[in-house]
Amino acid sequence: MKYKSLFIDLDDTLWDTDANMRQSLSELYEQHQMEKYFDSFEQFDRLYTPHNHNLWSQYHQGEIKKEFLMAERFVYPFSQVGYDIDRVYARHLNDEFMLNTTTKTKLVSGAIELLDYLAVNYKMYILSNGFEEVQYKKLANSGIDKYFDKVILSDQVGYNKPHPKIFDFALKSTNSRKKESIMIGDNFDTDITGAKNSNMDQIFFKNIGEYNIKFDPTYTVCKLQEIHDIL
Repeated sequence: MKYKSLFIDLDDTLWDTDANMRQSLSELYEQHQMEKYFDSFEQFDRLYTPHNHNLWSQYHQGEIKKEFLMAERFVYPFSQVGYDIDRVYARHLNDEFMLNTTTKTKLVSGAIELLDYLAVNYKMYILSNGFEEVQYKKLANSGIDKYFDKVILSDQVGYNKPHPKIFDFALKSTNSRKKESIMIGDNFDTDITGAKNSNMDQIFFKNIGEYNIKFDPTYTVCKLQEIHDIL
C-alpha cells in the first residue's frame, strides 16, 4: 500500500457540524429566550452563521485569536438588531453553546462505514483546528474516538492548518513519513492547501458549500464512500 498514515479532519468531514451546531444553536436560543431580541430563530441564525464562518476563516489564517472568536460570534448578531451585550455574557453564551455541541452525535453519512473499512489497514489520526475543550468530547460521545491513534489539535500545537508547522508536527509526533501519508478533509483552504504546501497528498471531500479551488487535489470525492476506491 502506498499510504500508511491517514490524517483526517473532524468537523464536516466526519462529525456533521452544520446539523449539530444548528441544533445546539436552536436550543441556546430557546433557553435564553432570545425571542425578546430577535424576530425568530431564523433571523438569529442568518446573522450568526455567516459571521461565524467568516470568523473561523480569519482564525484559520491566524488573523484573530480564539478568545476573540468565541465572544465576537455572539456579540455580532445582537449588535445587528440594536442590542449591545457585553463580552462576559457573550462568553457565557459561547461556553454553554460549546458544551451543548459536545452532546450532539450526528455524523456525516458513511463516516462509520469508512472508519471501519480504513481501520483494518491504516493508522488514523485526527488533525483539527477545533478547540480542545470540545473535540475530545465530540469524538468520545460520537463513538469514534476508538478509531484514532492520536488526536492532534491546533490548540495544543500552537499553529492552525494550513500552517506547515502543524503538518510537520503531525508527521513527527506520529512517526509518519510524508510520502506514506495523506490528508482527508472538507476545507480546501486549511486541509487541502495546507497538505499540498507541506508536500503531503490529499483527499478533498467536496461536501457542502462553494469552493475556491486553486489547484487539483491528489483526489476529490463527493461522498465518503468514494474513498473506498482510493484507499
